[in-house]
Amino acid sequence: MANLNVEASDPGTRTIRKVTLRIFPIVGLLYVFNYMDRSNISYAELGMRDDLGITTATFGAVASVFFLAYVVLEIPSNMMLKKVGARLWLARIAISWGLVTVVTGFVDSVTHLYVARIALGIAEAGLFPGLLLYLTFWYRGKERGQAIAMMALAQPIAMILGSMTGGWILDHAHWLDLSSWRWVFILQGAPAILIGIVTLVWLPDKPADARFLTPDERTWLQSEIDKEYVGETPEKETFRGQLSALKNRKILYLAAANFFAACGLYGFTFFLPKIVQQLDPSYSSTSIGLLGAIPFLVGAVGMLIVARTSDRTGERRLHVIGLMLLAALGLLGTIVFRHTPAMALICLSMVAVGVLGYMAPYWALAARVLPRKETAVGLAGINSIAALGGFVSPYLIGKNATADDVTVGLYFPIGCLVVCAVMLAFLKVPREREPDAGTPAPAPARTAV
Repeated sequence: MANLNVEASDPGTRTIRKVTLRIFPIVGLLYVFNYMDRSNISYAELGMRDDLGITTATFGAVASVFFLAYVVLEIPSNMMLKKVGARLWLARIAISWGLVTVVTGFVDSVTHLYVARIALGIAEAGLFPGLLLYLTFWYRGKERGQAIAMMALAQPIAMILGSMTGGWILDHAHWLDLSSWRWVFILQGAPAILIGIVTLVWLPDKPADARFLTPDERTWLQSEIDKEYVGETPEKETFRGQLSALKNRKILYLAAANFFAACGLYGFTFFLPKIVQQLDPSYSSTSIGLLGAIPFLVGAVGMLIVARTSDRTGERRLHVIGLMLLAALGLLGTIVFRHTPAMALICLSMVAVGVLGYMAPYWALAARVLPRKETAVGLAGINSIAALGGFVSPYLIGKNATADDVTVGLYFPIGCLVVCAVMLAFLKVPREREPDAGTPAPAPARTAV
């Protein structure tokens, strides 16, 4: 994966490999713990409901309230990243959300839990679109799909680690007279603080700052990135000028489609432990964690296959449409086979492939259709509107679910996934630009092969 589908004859192979080996460990860890700390409440809920008196409907509301502040601050966060630099801003995000997650382990009422979730949304806002923007500084369009997939792979890894460690913590962590669900937040939140410090020290802002590249490699990489935006007008750096990107109808259309996709994604991830628990009430928390990790493991493999196929063909739209329909079919199967654990897990794995696999081709598609001057605000705007799905879906599922059957709330995300597929069927997307054959490759002595 290190070469990100760069052909052996490409003089930039070693440059891209060096970039990947340097920035991706940090990018991956940031997103792993970002998503883990956002969703670990789904496992903590298995233990906190008696301590705090949380019902299924209350849990849906608590899980979703995170997205209120998150949505509002996505665009300003990406604008700040562009202004102050990725290294400083991504470090700030990581350290602040880590602190909030740890503090969540000490809440003693539902009201305090609501406050903690809103604070987490404020702290995490901008991380995902910020990382997407950051990747556009380092990868060409033909490599961007797999680069995004490698980053997005952190999401199933987060859910696998979160499931396995969350279940184990609930069964075994009873230290210092603190309930085990509190340790879920404390132990899974603390690493983000350390990663934020490493980001501040280790992550370069852009190719020009990359001391791990030679001067010729830095020049080559920047010129390759710049080629993709030849003919575009200079960026508008004023606040109003950047926000004008939101007038772009394609941004709004992509955002609306991604909203419906997010309804499926977050409805699935926040309620997966509850679904698994109801497959067999005799499951322990550790068993729920281990079984809940299976769909994400399958989804991770599917994500890599989809990203590779999408990058090879340069086709994005049909990939996303197919994955949305696969996820909808999987959710429907989960409802049908809710009393048959083996079949239900197969269906949940189909959902995971769909809602995780779509991310790489979708965001490569979004980055492709946006002009460079609109990328920062455009990506954040798309993600902001999509994040509303993270508010709407858990809330409605929690309202419609019953204490004995959470799957009755899954019809809403099924409908949303189908709507996303239909919307994208009417979207025209340009294929990836092929390298200009008339442009001579850099001399071997000046570039890395």
